[in-house]
Amino acid sequence: MSKIWLVTLVIVLAALAMWSRWPMSPLAPGARADLLVVRKAARRLDLYQDGVLLKSYVGCLGRHPIGPKEQQGDGKTPEGEYTIDYRKSDSSFYRALHISYPSHTGQVAAQSRGVEAGGLVMVHGMKNGLGWLGRIHVTVDWTHWCVAVTDAEMNEIWRAVPDGTRIILKP
Repeated sequence: MSKIWLVTLVIVLAALAMWSRWPMSPLAPGARADLLVVRKAARRLDLYQDGVLLKSYVGCLGRHPIGPKEQQGDGKTPEGEYTIDYRKSDSSFYRALHISYPSHTGQVAAQSRGVEAGGLVMVHGMKNGLGWLGRIHVTVDWTHWCVAVTDAEMNEIWRAVPDGTRIILKP
């Protein structure tokens, strides 16, 4: 009986490894997004150009993703409308696009509650050195408050999303 369990475990692990690295259909070369939409409940990041969906990515969020970000360290990914205001190629994660969080209104609201709003919210790839995990990472919300995709997906997003692109993070 233990041999059957071992064989089953090996098959399941092999299937999971294959799935995590299975190539997805690539984003069209030269595609340029003018809008990103994150749907937190669906764990989905969508790229749009002129209202047309270019591609969707499954990602993961902050460790406590339900609800809007209220303060630094709450483990929540923000909600609202922001801008991709700069990119960071030397991040501790595989490439990162910075989201202009917090807004002035969000900063004032946090200060009125006596807390820090937080910052450094990014769309990024895997922690450096862990890119081999592929899509397995989406089984758990593991970021502090960011949106994470695979390294291969981050390459596409990096290429297609210029600085100044609008991003909407929805519940």
